[in-house]
Amino acid sequence: MKKIIATSNYILIAIITISIISCHNRNPRSVSSLTGWSSKDKTKAGFAPDKDYKGQLTPPGMVLIEGGAFVMGSVQDDVMHDWNSTPAKQQVRSFYMDETEVTNSEYKFYLEWLAQVFPPSEENYKHIYTAAVPDTLVWREALGYNEILTKTYLRHPSFQDYPVVGVSWNQATNYCKWRTEVANERILIEAGVLKNIYSEDSLSVDGKNHFNTEVYFSNPYALFDGDSTIYDKGLPEYKKTKGRSDRDEFSGRHVKMRDGLTISGFRLPTESEWEFAAKSDAENREYNNIRGRKKYAWQGKYTRNKSRRSEGDQLANFKQGRGDYSGVAGWSSDGADITMAIKQYPPNAFGLYDMSGNVAEWVQDVYRPIIDTDANDFNYFRGNVFTKQKIGPEGKVIIADYKNVEYDTLANGKIVVENLPGRIKRVPIDKRDAYMRSNYDKAYQINERDGDLASTKFFEKDEEEFEAIPRMYNSPVAKKEVGEKGLMIQQYDKEKRTTLIGDNARVFKGGSWNDREFWLDPAQRRYLPEYMATSYIGFRCAVDRLGPMTPKRRKRFNSDVVR
Repeated sequence: MKKIIATSNYILIAIITISIISCHNRNPRSVSSLTGWSSKDKTKAGFAPDKDYKGQLTPPGMVLIEGGAFVMGSVQDDVMHDWNSTPAKQQVRSFYMDETEVTNSEYKFYLEWLAQVFPPSEENYKHIYTAAVPDTLVWREALGYNEILTKTYLRHPSFQDYPVVGVSWNQATNYCKWRTEVANERILIEAGVLKNIYSEDSLSVDGKNHFNTEVYFSNPYALFDGDSTIYDKGLPEYKKTKGRSDRDEFSGRHVKMRDGLTISGFRLPTESEWEFAAKSDAENREYNNIRGRKKYAWQGKYTRNKSRRSEGDQLANFKQGRGDYSGVAGWSSDGADITMAIKQYPPNAFGLYDMSGNVAEWVQDVYRPIIDTDANDFNYFRGNVFTKQKIGPEGKVIIADYKNVEYDTLANGKIVVENLPGRIKRVPIDKRDAYMRSNYDKAYQINERDGDLASTKFFEKDEEEFEAIPRMYNSPVAKKEVGEKGLMIQQYDKEKRTTLIGDNARVFKGGSWNDREFWLDPAQRRYLPEYMATSYIGFRCAVDRLGPMTPKRRKRFNSDVVR
Protein backbone atom coordinates (compact mmCIF):
# COMPACT_ATOMS: atom_id res chain seq x y z
CA MET A 1 0.00 0.00 0.00
CA LYS A 2 2.86 2.37 0.88
CA LYS A 3 4.50 1.55 -2.48
CA ILE A 4 1.29 2.50 -4.34
CA ILE A 5 1.04 5.85 -2.46
CA ALA A 6 4.72 6.60 -3.12
CA THR A 7 4.31 5.79 -6.81
CA SER A 8 1.25 8.06 -7.09
CA ASN A 9 3.17 10.86 -5.39
CA TYR A 10 6.00 10.48 -7.92
CA ILE A 11 3.49 10.65 -10.78
CA LEU A 12 1.87 13.76 -9.28
CA ILE A 13 5.28 15.44 -8.91
CA ALA A 14 6.17 14.54 -12.51
CA ILE A 15 2.90 16.04 -13.81
CA ILE A 16 3.47 19.28 -11.87
CA THR A 17 7.06 19.47 -13.11
CA ILE A 18 6.01 18.96 -16.75
CA SER A 19 3.31 21.62 -16.44
CA ILE A 20 5.78 24.10 -14.95
CA ILE A 21 8.30 23.41 -17.73
CA SER A 22 5.61 23.80 -20.40
CA CYS A 23 4.62 27.14 -18.90
CA HIS A 24 8.24 28.25 -18.94
CA ASN A 25 8.68 27.09 -22.55
CA ARG A 26 5.56 28.74 -23.95
CA ASN A 27 5.97 31.26 -26.72
CA PRO A 28 7.19 34.52 -25.15
CA ARG A 29 5.18 36.43 -27.79
CA SER A 30 1.87 35.14 -26.41
CA VAL A 31 2.08 37.42 -23.36
CA SER A 32 3.81 40.79 -23.33
CA SER A 33 6.31 40.92 -20.48
CA LEU A 34 5.93 44.71 -20.31
CA THR A 35 2.16 45.13 -20.04
CA GLY A 36 0.77 41.64 -19.44
CA TRP A 37 -1.47 41.90 -22.52
CA SER A 38 -1.64 38.76 -24.64
CA SER A 39 -2.14 38.76 -28.38
CA LYS A 40 -5.75 37.67 -27.85
CA ASP A 41 -6.36 40.56 -25.45
CA LYS A 42 -4.97 43.03 -27.99
CA THR A 43 -7.09 41.59 -30.81
CA LYS A 44 -10.31 41.74 -28.77
CA ALA A 45 -9.62 45.36 -27.92
CA GLY A 46 -8.97 46.25 -31.57
CA PHE A 47 -5.21 46.70 -31.27
CA ALA A 48 -2.69 45.17 -33.64
CA PRO A 49 -1.70 41.75 -32.27
CA ASP A 50 1.81 40.32 -32.15
CA LYS A 51 1.62 38.39 -35.40
CA ASP A 52 3.59 35.24 -35.95
CA TYR A 53 5.76 36.90 -38.57
CA LYS A 54 7.51 34.22 -40.61
CA GLY A 55 10.16 36.49 -42.03
CA GLN A 56 10.77 38.51 -45.15
CA LEU A 57 9.78 36.88 -48.41
CA THR A 58 12.38 36.70 -51.15
CA PRO A 59 11.42 39.17 -53.92
CA PRO A 60 10.72 37.58 -57.33
CA GLY A 61 13.81 36.75 -59.37
CA MET A 62 16.19 37.33 -56.46
CA VAL A 63 18.43 35.34 -54.13
CA LEU A 64 19.51 36.13 -50.57
CA ILE A 65 23.11 37.27 -50.17
CA GLU A 66 24.10 36.66 -46.54
CA GLY A 67 26.30 39.55 -45.45
CA GLY A 68 29.60 39.45 -43.63
CA ALA A 69 33.14 40.78 -43.60
CA PHE A 70 35.34 40.67 -46.71
CA VAL A 71 38.35 42.34 -48.27
CA MET A 72 37.07 44.91 -50.75
CA GLY A 73 39.55 45.84 -53.43
CA SER A 74 42.02 44.20 -55.76
CA VAL A 75 44.42 41.48 -54.67
CA GLN A 76 45.95 41.16 -58.16
CA ASP A 77 48.61 43.19 -59.96
CA ASP A 78 47.33 46.63 -61.01
CA VAL A 79 48.43 46.49 -64.64
CA MET A 80 46.35 49.57 -65.50
CA HIS A 81 48.14 51.58 -62.78
CA ASP A 82 44.87 53.20 -61.71
CA TRP A 83 45.56 52.52 -58.02
CA ASN A 84 41.86 52.97 -57.33
CA SER A 85 41.02 49.65 -55.66
CA THR A 86 43.30 49.42 -52.64
CA PRO A 87 42.29 46.44 -50.44
CA ALA A 88 40.28 47.36 -47.35
CA LYS A 89 38.22 45.20 -45.03
CA GLN A 90 34.51 45.98 -45.10
CA GLN A 91 31.31 44.69 -43.50
CA VAL A 92 28.27 44.23 -45.74
CA ARG A 93 24.72 43.73 -44.50
CA SER A 94 22.60 40.94 -45.93
CA PHE A 95 20.56 41.84 -49.00
CA TYR A 96 18.71 40.35 -51.95
CA MET A 97 20.03 40.54 -55.49
CA ASP A 98 18.72 39.62 -58.93
CA GLU A 99 19.93 36.27 -60.19
CA THR A 100 20.60 37.84 -63.57
CA GLU A 101 20.86 41.19 -65.25
CA VAL A 102 17.59 42.88 -66.23
CA THR A 103 16.72 41.57 -69.70
CA ASN A 104 15.27 43.26 -72.78
CA SER A 105 11.97 41.48 -72.12
CA GLU A 106 11.69 42.84 -68.57
CA TYR A 107 12.71 46.33 -69.59
CA LYS A 108 10.20 46.36 -72.46
CA PHE A 109 7.43 45.69 -69.93
CA TYR A 110 8.54 48.90 -68.23
CA LEU A 111 8.40 50.79 -71.53
CA GLU A 112 4.97 49.40 -72.38
CA TRP A 113 3.68 50.42 -68.95
CA LEU A 114 4.97 53.96 -69.40
CA ALA A 115 3.42 54.18 -72.88
CA GLN A 116 0.05 53.07 -71.47
CA VAL A 117 0.04 55.24 -68.34
CA PHE A 118 1.76 58.30 -69.85
CA PRO A 119 0.99 58.21 -73.61
CA PRO A 120 3.73 60.00 -75.58
CA SER A 121 1.02 61.37 -77.88
CA GLU A 122 -0.11 63.70 -75.09
CA GLU A 123 1.85 66.95 -74.98
CA ASN A 124 2.15 66.89 -71.20
CA TYR A 125 3.70 63.40 -71.14
CA LYS A 126 5.69 63.31 -74.36
CA HIS A 127 9.14 63.24 -72.71
CA ILE A 128 8.40 60.60 -70.03
CA TYR A 129 8.48 57.61 -72.37
CA THR A 130 11.31 58.80 -74.60
CA ALA A 131 13.52 59.53 -71.58
CA ALA A 132 13.25 55.85 -70.54
CA VAL A 133 14.02 54.28 -73.95
CA PRO A 134 17.57 52.83 -74.09
CA ASP A 135 20.01 54.40 -76.53
CA THR A 136 20.07 51.81 -79.31
CA LEU A 137 22.66 53.80 -81.26
CA VAL A 138 25.37 52.68 -78.81
CA TRP A 139 25.94 49.75 -81.19
CA ARG A 140 27.21 52.00 -83.98
CA GLU A 141 30.94 52.13 -84.74
CA ALA A 142 32.65 54.56 -87.10
CA LEU A 143 34.59 51.71 -88.75
CA GLY A 144 32.28 48.78 -88.08
CA TYR A 145 28.95 47.45 -89.35
CA ASN A 146 26.46 46.90 -86.50
CA GLU A 147 23.51 48.80 -87.92
CA ILE A 148 21.20 45.78 -87.65
CA LEU A 149 21.69 45.76 -83.86
CA THR A 150 20.50 49.34 -83.54
CA LYS A 151 17.12 48.21 -84.90
CA THR A 152 16.74 44.71 -83.46
CA TYR A 153 18.66 44.24 -80.19
CA LEU A 154 16.04 45.85 -77.94
CA ARG A 155 12.82 44.95 -79.78
CA HIS A 156 13.30 41.66 -81.64
CA PRO A 157 12.25 38.45 -79.81
CA SER A 158 15.58 36.82 -80.71
CA PHE A 159 17.18 39.06 -78.06
CA GLN A 160 14.39 39.05 -75.46
CA ASP A 161 16.44 37.09 -72.89
CA TYR A 162 19.58 39.13 -73.47
CA PRO A 163 20.61 41.79 -70.92
CA VAL A 164 19.36 45.26 -71.74
CA VAL A 165 22.14 47.71 -72.67
CA GLY A 166 22.22 51.33 -73.74
CA VAL A 167 20.73 52.32 -70.38
CA SER A 168 22.25 55.14 -68.39
CA TRP A 169 22.60 55.14 -64.62
CA ASN A 170 19.63 57.51 -64.42
CA GLN A 171 17.45 55.17 -66.48
CA ALA A 172 18.45 52.13 -64.42
CA THR A 173 17.60 53.98 -61.20
CA ASN A 174 14.18 54.98 -62.52
CA TYR A 175 13.49 51.38 -63.54
CA CYS A 176 14.18 50.27 -59.96
CA LYS A 177 11.67 52.81 -58.63
CA TRP A 178 9.03 51.66 -61.11
CA ARG A 179 9.65 48.00 -60.30
CA THR A 180 8.95 48.73 -56.63
CA GLU A 181 5.52 50.17 -57.41
CA VAL A 182 4.46 47.44 -59.84
CA ALA A 183 5.67 44.63 -57.55
CA ASN A 184 3.87 46.05 -54.49
CA GLU A 185 0.76 46.70 -56.57
CA ARG A 186 0.70 43.01 -57.49
CA ILE A 187 1.17 42.00 -53.83
CA LEU A 188 -1.86 44.06 -52.77
CA ILE A 189 -3.95 42.61 -55.60
CA GLU A 190 -3.11 39.06 -54.50
CA ALA A 191 -3.81 39.99 -50.85
CA GLY A 192 -7.33 41.10 -51.77
CA VAL A 193 -6.73 44.74 -50.86
CA LEU A 194 -6.54 46.22 -54.35
CA LYS A 195 -8.71 45.20 -57.28
CA ASN A 196 -7.04 44.09 -60.49
CA ILE A 197 -7.19 47.56 -61.95
CA TYR A 198 -5.84 46.35 -65.27
CA SER A 199 -8.93 44.20 -65.89
CA GLU A 200 -11.58 46.60 -64.51
CA ASP A 201 -13.88 48.12 -67.14
CA SER A 202 -14.66 51.23 -65.11
CA LEU A 203 -11.05 52.15 -64.37
CA SER A 204 -8.18 53.06 -66.63
CA VAL A 205 -4.55 52.95 -65.52
CA ASP A 206 -3.32 56.20 -66.97
CA GLY A 207 -2.02 59.58 -65.88
CA LYS A 208 -3.01 60.13 -62.26
CA ASN A 209 -4.48 56.64 -62.05
CA HIS A 210 -1.61 54.41 -61.03
CA PHE A 211 -0.34 52.86 -57.82
CA ASN A 212 2.42 54.32 -55.64
CA THR A 213 3.60 52.66 -52.42
CA GLU A 214 4.65 55.80 -50.55
CA VAL A 215 1.36 57.56 -51.37
CA TYR A 216 -0.60 54.46 -50.34
CA PHE A 217 1.06 54.30 -46.91
CA SER A 218 0.57 58.05 -46.46
CA ASN A 219 -3.09 58.13 -47.57
CA PRO A 220 -4.68 55.23 -49.51
CA TYR A 221 -7.47 57.50 -50.74
CA ALA A 222 -5.07 59.95 -52.38
CA LEU A 223 -4.60 57.37 -55.15
CA PHE A 224 -6.83 57.34 -58.24
CA ASP A 225 -8.13 60.81 -57.39
CA GLY A 226 -9.89 59.49 -54.30
CA ASP A 227 -11.84 56.74 -56.10
CA SER A 228 -12.41 54.20 -53.31
CA THR A 229 -13.85 51.61 -55.73
CA ILE A 230 -10.28 50.54 -56.59
CA TYR A 231 -10.12 48.66 -53.28
CA ASP A 232 -11.36 45.13 -52.71
CA LYS A 233 -12.29 43.57 -49.36
CA GLY A 234 -9.03 44.46 -47.61
CA LEU A 235 -7.16 42.59 -44.89
CA PRO A 236 -9.20 41.15 -41.98
CA GLU A 237 -9.82 43.61 -39.16
CA TYR A 238 -8.12 42.94 -35.83
CA LYS A 239 -11.42 43.12 -33.96
CA LYS A 240 -14.29 41.09 -35.41
CA THR A 241 -17.50 43.06 -35.80
CA LYS A 242 -21.06 41.77 -35.92
CA GLY A 243 -23.02 41.77 -39.14
CA ARG A 244 -22.02 40.98 -42.70
CA SER A 245 -20.99 43.65 -45.18
CA ASP A 246 -21.63 43.73 -48.90
CA ARG A 247 -19.34 41.47 -50.94
CA ASP A 248 -18.18 44.34 -53.14
CA GLU A 249 -17.62 46.69 -50.22
CA PHE A 250 -14.27 47.42 -48.57
CA SER A 251 -14.92 45.79 -45.22
CA GLY A 252 -11.43 45.15 -43.90
CA ARG A 253 -8.39 47.31 -43.32
CA HIS A 254 -5.50 48.64 -45.38
CA VAL A 255 -1.99 47.21 -45.39
CA LYS A 256 0.46 48.81 -42.98
CA MET A 257 4.22 48.51 -42.90
CA ARG A 258 3.90 46.39 -39.74
CA ASP A 259 2.17 43.68 -41.82
CA GLY A 260 5.46 43.01 -43.62
CA LEU A 261 3.75 42.30 -46.96
CA THR A 262 5.29 44.93 -49.21
CA ILE A 263 8.79 45.13 -50.66
CA SER A 264 10.91 47.86 -49.07
CA GLY A 265 12.18 49.08 -52.43
CA PHE A 266 14.25 47.95 -55.41
CA ARG A 267 17.47 49.85 -56.05
CA LEU A 268 20.88 49.45 -57.64
CA PRO A 269 23.34 47.56 -55.42
CA THR A 270 26.13 49.57 -53.82
CA GLU A 271 29.67 48.96 -55.00
CA SER A 272 30.59 47.09 -51.83
CA GLU A 273 27.46 44.90 -52.10
CA TRP A 274 28.09 44.12 -55.76
CA GLU A 275 31.73 43.18 -55.20
CA PHE A 276 30.86 41.11 -52.12
CA ALA A 277 28.18 39.20 -54.05
CA ALA A 278 30.44 38.67 -57.09
CA LYS A 279 33.42 37.38 -55.09
CA SER A 280 31.22 34.98 -53.08
CA ASP A 281 34.08 34.26 -50.69
CA ALA A 282 31.75 32.10 -48.62
CA GLU A 283 32.81 29.05 -50.65
CA ASN A 284 36.39 29.61 -49.39
CA ARG A 285 35.26 29.75 -45.79
CA GLU A 286 36.84 27.57 -43.14
CA TYR A 287 34.96 28.17 -39.91
CA ASN A 288 35.21 31.96 -39.45
CA ASN A 289 38.13 32.51 -41.83
CA ILE A 290 38.50 32.91 -45.58
CA ARG A 291 41.19 30.72 -47.12
CA GLY A 292 42.78 31.87 -50.34
CA ARG A 293 41.96 34.65 -52.77
CA LYS A 294 39.47 34.68 -55.64
CA LYS A 295 40.35 36.30 -58.92
CA TYR A 296 36.96 35.76 -60.58
CA ALA A 297 33.36 35.12 -59.58
CA TRP A 298 34.14 31.39 -59.75
CA GLN A 299 36.72 29.27 -57.95
CA GLY A 300 40.13 28.99 -59.56
CA LYS A 301 42.80 31.03 -61.31
CA TYR A 302 41.72 30.43 -64.90
CA THR A 303 38.79 31.31 -67.16
CA ARG A 304 38.39 27.90 -68.80
CA ASN A 305 36.20 25.05 -67.63
CA LYS A 306 38.01 22.02 -66.18
CA SER A 307 35.10 19.57 -66.18
CA ARG A 308 35.26 16.70 -68.69
CA ARG A 309 31.94 17.58 -70.29
CA SER A 310 32.89 21.20 -71.09
CA GLU A 311 36.64 21.10 -70.80
CA GLY A 312 38.29 24.08 -72.46
CA ASP A 313 35.13 26.19 -72.75
CA GLN A 314 35.22 29.65 -71.26
CA LEU A 315 33.38 30.28 -67.99
CA ALA A 316 32.31 33.77 -69.06
CA ASN A 317 31.54 35.85 -72.12
CA PHE A 318 34.42 38.26 -72.73
CA LYS A 319 36.86 39.42 -75.39
CA GLN A 320 39.64 36.85 -75.61
CA GLY A 321 42.03 38.86 -77.75
CA ARG A 322 42.23 41.46 -80.46
CA GLY A 323 39.68 40.48 -83.09
CA ASP A 324 38.64 37.42 -81.04
CA TYR A 325 35.29 37.71 -79.26
CA SER A 326 34.12 34.10 -79.40
CA GLY A 327 36.78 31.70 -80.67
CA VAL A 328 37.05 29.75 -83.90
CA ALA A 329 33.91 28.74 -85.84
CA GLY A 330 32.85 25.25 -84.81
CA TRP A 331 34.52 25.73 -81.43
CA SER A 332 32.92 28.84 -80.00
CA SER A 333 34.58 28.71 -76.62
CA ASP A 334 32.36 31.32 -74.99
CA GLY A 335 29.28 30.97 -77.20
CA ALA A 336 28.76 34.60 -78.16
CA ASP A 337 30.22 37.42 -80.19
CA ILE A 338 28.37 40.23 -78.41
CA THR A 339 26.15 39.70 -75.36
CA MET A 340 24.35 36.40 -74.88
CA ALA A 341 21.18 35.17 -73.20
CA ILE A 342 21.12 35.00 -69.40
CA LYS A 343 21.89 31.80 -67.44
CA GLN A 344 24.19 30.34 -70.08
CA TYR A 345 27.09 29.92 -67.67
CA PRO A 346 27.19 28.30 -64.20
CA PRO A 347 26.24 30.62 -61.32
CA ASN A 348 28.67 31.57 -58.58
CA ALA A 349 28.45 30.30 -55.00
CA PHE A 350 25.61 32.70 -54.16
CA GLY A 351 23.56 31.56 -57.17
CA LEU A 352 24.21 34.70 -59.25
CA TYR A 353 24.76 34.46 -63.00
CA ASP A 354 27.22 36.46 -65.13
CA MET A 355 28.87 38.43 -62.34
CA SER A 356 31.96 38.17 -64.51
CA GLY A 357 31.42 38.80 -68.22
CA ASN A 358 28.46 39.33 -70.58
CA VAL A 359 27.79 42.94 -69.52
CA ALA A 360 29.32 45.24 -66.94
CA GLU A 361 26.81 46.62 -64.43
CA TRP A 362 25.89 49.95 -62.89
CA VAL A 363 26.10 50.32 -59.12
CA GLN A 364 24.80 53.14 -56.93
CA ASP A 365 28.08 54.76 -55.94
CA VAL A 366 29.56 58.04 -57.05
CA TYR A 367 33.13 57.43 -58.20
CA ARG A 368 36.17 58.56 -56.25
CA PRO A 369 39.70 57.24 -56.92
CA ILE A 370 40.18 56.23 -53.29
CA ILE A 371 37.71 54.60 -50.92
CA ASP A 372 38.29 56.25 -47.58
CA THR A 373 38.18 53.43 -45.05
CA ASP A 374 38.51 55.91 -42.20
CA ALA A 375 35.08 57.28 -43.09
CA ASN A 376 33.10 54.07 -42.77
CA ASP A 377 33.85 50.34 -42.81
CA PHE A 378 30.20 49.28 -42.45
CA ASN A 379 28.15 49.16 -45.64
CA TYR A 380 30.41 51.69 -47.36
CA PHE A 381 28.62 53.90 -49.87
CA ARG A 382 29.29 57.29 -51.45
CA GLY A 383 26.25 59.00 -52.93
CA ASN A 384 23.88 59.91 -50.09
CA VAL A 385 21.58 62.90 -50.44
CA PHE A 386 19.27 62.89 -47.42
CA THR A 387 15.73 63.98 -48.27
CA LYS A 388 12.31 64.27 -46.69
CA GLN A 389 8.74 64.41 -47.94
CA LYS A 390 7.65 67.85 -49.12
CA ILE A 391 4.81 69.12 -46.95
CA GLY A 392 2.34 71.75 -48.11
CA PRO A 393 0.82 74.66 -46.16
CA GLU A 394 -2.08 72.45 -45.04
CA GLY A 395 0.30 69.93 -43.48
CA LYS A 396 -0.25 67.34 -46.20
CA VAL A 397 2.35 65.74 -48.47
CA ILE A 398 2.63 67.26 -51.93
CA ILE A 399 2.12 64.82 -54.80
CA ALA A 400 3.61 65.57 -58.22
CA ASP A 401 0.84 67.03 -60.38
CA TYR A 402 -0.08 65.09 -63.51
CA LYS A 403 -1.36 68.24 -65.23
CA ASN A 404 1.89 70.20 -64.94
CA VAL A 405 4.76 67.77 -65.35
CA GLU A 406 8.16 69.28 -64.47
CA TYR A 407 11.11 68.43 -66.69
CA ASP A 408 14.86 68.93 -66.48
CA THR A 409 17.57 69.01 -69.16
CA LEU A 410 20.68 66.87 -68.64
CA ALA A 411 24.19 67.85 -69.67
CA ASN A 412 23.87 65.80 -72.88
CA GLY A 413 20.67 67.64 -73.88
CA LYS A 414 18.20 64.87 -73.00
CA ILE A 415 14.96 65.95 -71.33
CA VAL A 416 13.90 63.94 -68.29
CA VAL A 417 11.03 64.20 -65.83
CA GLU A 418 11.95 65.59 -62.39
CA ASN A 419 9.10 63.93 -60.50
CA LEU A 420 6.97 61.25 -62.11
CA PRO A 421 3.31 62.30 -61.69
CA GLY A 422 1.66 60.56 -58.76
CA ARG A 423 4.80 60.35 -56.61
CA ILE A 424 5.33 62.30 -53.41
CA LYS A 425 7.76 65.15 -53.92
CA ARG A 426 10.92 65.05 -51.85
CA VAL A 427 13.26 67.87 -50.87
CA PRO A 428 16.71 67.88 -49.22
CA ILE A 429 16.72 68.14 -45.45
CA ASP A 430 17.63 71.55 -44.02
CA LYS A 431 19.84 72.70 -41.17
CA ARG A 432 16.97 72.45 -38.72
CA ASP A 433 16.58 68.73 -39.54
CA ALA A 434 20.30 68.14 -38.98
CA TYR A 435 20.64 70.32 -35.89
CA MET A 436 22.58 68.76 -32.99
CA ARG A 437 23.19 65.53 -34.88
CA SER A 438 26.50 63.74 -34.56
CA ASN A 439 26.15 61.45 -37.60
CA TYR A 440 25.47 64.07 -40.33
CA ASP A 441 25.05 67.84 -40.57
CA LYS A 442 23.71 68.43 -44.10
CA ALA A 443 21.72 66.82 -46.89
CA TYR A 444 24.34 66.59 -49.65
CA GLN A 445 26.90 63.92 -48.74
CA ILE A 446 28.20 62.96 -52.20
CA ASN A 447 31.42 64.96 -51.94
CA GLU A 448 31.93 64.41 -48.22
CA ARG A 449 35.67 64.61 -47.38
CA ASP A 450 36.53 64.61 -51.07
CA GLY A 451 35.29 67.66 -52.96
CA ASP A 452 33.29 69.49 -50.32
CA LEU A 453 34.30 72.80 -48.81
CA ALA A 454 35.95 71.10 -45.84
CA SER A 455 38.38 69.32 -48.18
CA THR A 456 39.59 72.56 -49.82
CA LYS A 457 41.85 75.36 -48.62
CA PHE A 458 38.68 77.23 -47.58
CA PHE A 459 37.83 74.64 -44.94
CA GLU A 460 37.35 77.33 -42.27
CA LYS A 461 34.71 79.17 -44.34
CA ASP A 462 30.95 78.65 -44.40
CA GLU A 463 29.18 77.51 -47.57
CA GLU A 464 26.79 80.48 -47.38
CA GLU A 465 29.72 82.87 -47.95
CA PHE A 466 30.22 81.59 -51.50
CA GLU A 467 28.04 82.05 -54.55
CA ALA A 468 29.51 78.80 -55.91
CA ILE A 469 31.43 76.36 -53.72
CA PRO A 470 35.00 75.75 -54.98
CA ARG A 471 35.29 72.44 -56.81
CA MET A 472 38.03 69.96 -56.03
CA TYR A 473 37.75 68.16 -59.38
CA ASN A 474 38.02 69.97 -62.68
CA SER A 475 34.95 68.25 -64.12
CA PRO A 476 32.49 69.79 -66.62
CA VAL A 477 29.56 71.76 -65.28
CA ALA A 478 26.19 71.33 -67.00
CA LYS A 479 25.03 74.50 -68.75
CA LYS A 480 21.33 75.34 -68.60
CA GLU A 481 21.28 77.81 -71.51
CA VAL A 482 18.10 77.41 -73.52
CA GLY A 483 17.55 78.56 -77.08
CA GLU A 484 14.51 80.05 -78.80
CA LYS A 485 12.82 76.68 -79.39
CA GLY A 486 13.18 75.62 -75.76
CA LEU A 487 16.14 73.33 -76.45
CA MET A 488 19.40 73.53 -74.56
CA ILE A 489 22.24 75.12 -76.49
CA GLN A 490 24.70 72.24 -76.87
CA GLN A 491 28.37 73.13 -76.91
CA TYR A 492 31.56 71.45 -75.83
CA ASP A 493 33.43 72.75 -72.82
CA LYS A 494 36.66 74.42 -73.99
CA GLU A 495 38.52 74.28 -70.69
CA LYS A 496 41.59 72.04 -70.46
CA ARG A 497 40.64 69.17 -68.22
CA THR A 498 42.80 66.87 -66.13
CA THR A 499 39.94 64.63 -65.00
CA LEU A 500 36.32 63.76 -65.72
CA ILE A 501 35.67 62.84 -62.09
CA GLY A 502 32.74 64.72 -60.63
CA ASP A 503 29.69 64.24 -58.47
CA ASN A 504 27.73 62.73 -61.37
CA ALA A 505 30.37 60.11 -62.25
CA ARG A 506 28.96 56.71 -61.32
CA VAL A 507 30.78 53.42 -60.83
CA PHE A 508 30.22 50.37 -62.99
CA LYS A 509 31.65 46.95 -62.16
CA GLY A 510 32.50 43.67 -63.85
CA GLY A 511 33.82 42.74 -67.26
CA SER A 512 31.72 42.51 -70.40
CA TRP A 513 31.65 40.93 -73.85
CA ASN A 514 33.74 43.91 -74.99
CA ASP A 515 36.42 43.63 -72.27
CA ARG A 516 39.61 41.63 -71.87
CA GLU A 517 40.09 39.13 -69.06
CA PHE A 518 41.59 41.70 -66.66
CA TRP A 519 38.20 43.37 -66.13
CA LEU A 520 36.50 40.12 -65.04
CA ASP A 521 38.02 40.62 -61.58
CA PRO A 522 35.09 41.80 -59.37
CA ALA A 523 37.41 44.27 -57.63
CA GLN A 524 38.07 46.33 -60.76
CA ARG A 525 36.13 49.58 -60.99
CA ARG A 526 35.44 52.09 -63.74
CA TYR A 527 33.19 55.12 -64.07
CA LEU A 528 31.04 57.02 -66.51
CA PRO A 529 28.73 60.07 -66.21
CA GLU A 530 25.32 59.00 -64.93
CA TYR A 531 23.54 60.26 -68.06
CA MET A 532 25.67 58.29 -70.56
CA ALA A 533 25.20 54.73 -71.85
CA THR A 534 27.21 52.09 -73.74
CA SER A 535 26.67 48.78 -75.51
CA TYR A 536 28.39 46.87 -72.73
CA ILE A 537 26.82 48.18 -69.49
CA GLY A 538 23.60 46.75 -68.05
CA PHE A 539 22.31 46.45 -64.49
CA ARG A 540 20.57 44.30 -61.91
CA CYS A 541 18.54 45.30 -58.83
CA ALA A 542 18.95 44.76 -55.10
CA VAL A 543 16.61 44.88 -52.08
CA ASP A 544 17.53 45.38 -48.42
CA ARG A 545 17.30 42.40 -46.10
CA LEU A 546 15.21 43.26 -43.03
CA GLY A 547 15.71 41.58 -39.68
CA PRO A 548 18.21 38.74 -39.21
CA MET A 549 21.13 38.24 -41.58
CA THR A 550 19.99 34.72 -42.43
CA PRO A 551 16.71 32.75 -42.30
CA LYS A 552 18.45 30.19 -40.09
CA ARG A 553 16.80 30.33 -36.68
CA ARG A 554 19.09 31.28 -33.83
CA LYS A 555 18.23 30.23 -30.27
CA ARG A 556 17.49 33.01 -27.87
CA PHE A 557 19.84 33.36 -24.95
CA ASN A 558 18.17 31.79 -21.90
CA SER A 559 14.92 31.71 -23.89
CA ASP A 560 13.44 28.92 -21.78
CA VAL A 561 13.06 31.26 -18.81
CA VAL A 562 10.00 33.51 -18.71
CA ARG A 563 9.74 35.86 -15.77
